[in-house]
Amino acid sequence: MSIEEGPDKQPVPDQTPDGSPSASRLANRYGAPKPGLSRRTKIVAGGAALLLGAVAAGYFALPSEGGDVTFKDVGFTIPDAGHATVDFQVTKDTDATVSCAVQVLNETHAVVGWKNITVGPAEERTTAHRLALRTDSLGVTGGVNACWTIDPN
Repeated sequence: MSIEEGPDKQPVPDQTPDGSPSASRLANRYGAPKPGLSRRTKIVAGGAALLLGAVAAGYFALPSEGGDVTFKDVGFTIPDAGHATVDFQVTKDTDATVSCAVQVLNETHAVVGWKNITVGPAEERTTAHRLALRTDSLGVTGGVNACWTIDPN
């Protein structure tokens, strides 16, 4: 902005010697601003993003080939500092064999007891299990950490 003021006491923008405003001087110095995306390009890009999102959602919605394995903690008992019992349910394909990692934690969430259990084929999809564990110190909670399908090969 120049120091000169116009008739209404507003600053007058800088002018180049040929009378063009300072914006053209900036464009000459740094280049003209790049034009934005056209309306058609925005529509095509948005449609492609929606299509990709729908395909991804469909892919994740399909069940995995190995079958789904889920577990549910039912309860636990801790009779003393060296023992714990964990009750849980496993839901899987009736002919699948899975392994589950069961843990007991202390009050600082450190693992004080851990054991893997194998659950073989059964007549029902959901089966109940009780697992006795030995612990290093007094636990305050117990449950299943994870279950996974064991490859039959």
